[in-house]
Amino acid sequence: MESQTTTARRTSARERLLAAADELFYANGINLVGIDRVIEHAGVAKASLYDCFGSKEELIRAYLKGRADKRQARIGERLAGLKTPQEKILGVFDLLAEIVNQTDYRGCVFQRASAEAGMSSVIKGTCDEPRAWLRSLFTELAQAAKAADPELLGRQLVFLYDGAALAASVDGDRNAPQAARVLAAQMLP
Repeated sequence: MESQTTTARRTSARERLLAAADELFYANGINLVGIDRVIEHAGVAKASLYDCFGSKEELIRAYLKGRADKRQARIGERLAGLKTPQEKILGVFDLLAEIVNQTDYRGCVFQRASAEAGMSSVIKGTCDEPRAWLRSLFTELAQAAKAADPELLGRQLVFLYDGAALAASVDGDRNAPQAARVLAAQMLP
C-alpha cells in the first residue's frame, strides 16, 4: 500500500492548490480564505501558488472555471439520457434538486462568489460565464421545444433555477428545485 506522502508527490502543486481552494473557498467563501490558508491546506510552498497562478484572483478564477466545467459535464451527462427538449429542461431542475439535497450544499458557487467579488471584478466576469452558458442551454432547448419566444423562456428558466438555488441555501428550502420544476413544466409548450 502506498503512503499518503507518495500519493501527494504524484499530485502536482497546481492540482493540490485547486483542491484546497475548492474545499476552502466553497466552505468559507473567497474573501474569508487567505492565501496562507490555501497554501497550508495544499501543503505547498508559497512560491508554488505564484508560479501556478500568479495571484489569489487567478486561483479563484481557476477554481470557478473548474466548478463551471464540472457543472456543465454533470448537466450534459443528465441530458444525454433524456429525449425531448421538455424532458431535458425539467432534467436540469431534477439535477439541481439532487445537488441541493447533498449534505455539503452551501449554495450556488457562482452566486456566492459573485456577491463577494463586486461588480467590476474579473471574478464577477468568471461567474457570469456559467450563467450565460445555462441561459444559452435553456434558450436552445426552448427553441427545440418550439416555444413562442425561446429567448424569454430561456431567461425565465434561469430565473427559476437561480431562485431555487438561492432559496435552498438562504432559506434552507431543499424543496425549492421541485417547486421551480413545477413552474417550469407549466411554462413549457
